[in-house]
Amino acid sequence: MLTRVAHGTAAFALLLLGACRTPVVASAPTPSASAASPNADALTALYRARRDSARLRFTDADVRFMTDMIGHHAQAVAMSNLAPTNGASSSVRLLASRIINAQRDEIALMQRWLRDRNQPVPEVHIDGYKLMVHGPGGHAHHAHMPGMLSDAQMDSLAAARDAQFDRLFLTYMIAHHKGAVTMVDTLFATNGAGQDSDVFKFASDVQVDQRTEVARMERMLGALTMSGAPD
Repeated sequence: MLTRVAHGTAAFALLLLGACRTPVVASAPTPSASAASPNADALTALYRARRDSARLRFTDADVRFMTDMIGHHAQAVAMSNLAPTNGASSSVRLLASRIINAQRDEIALMQRWLRDRNQPVPEVHIDGYKLMVHGPGGHAHHAHMPGMLSDAQMDSLAAARDAQFDRLFLTYMIAHHKGAVTMVDTLFATNGAGQDSDVFKFASDVQVDQRTEVARMERMLGALTMSGAPD
């Protein structure tokens, strides 16, 4: 009896010894945030390098377009500022409000584009319908941009009232918008220009939006003429 117990105890001891000698396979450690961060940092650096590289692919024509369009948009805002005070119809006031909101945002976009590329940035100051642009693309340069109103035309618009204002505003703004489309066409016709993704998107949007608004304003002007409103 004792012999069987001793043998059993010895066998149990050998079993335990064998279990202790069985190699333990450690599970793979879960990658920590710090271990993953080098890859994340590398991707971030690559993204920034590509972004900065893309910013280097602009041309003088791109800079000139964005610079000139700031002043061009600013005059549209100055023209539209007259609508509430000069007896404009509700439809013209609504149009003017949309122009102000859209083109102010686009002016800020263009200024930011120039600033991000270390280019001189025009500063716009609008007091009522009076406009001053300081820096590149300044006031003296306005006469060379398609669709820009002269000082005399701005004064005549400021002096107009009611239906006369509506008619003159629509006439001038149609020409102004068509001028912006001409500027876009000139940009895209310039070799190498418009390849910057931001410039391409912005110029394309201007082309579509301004043509759409020209068609709308031509219908409004036609309806005004048909109504027999006095000049």
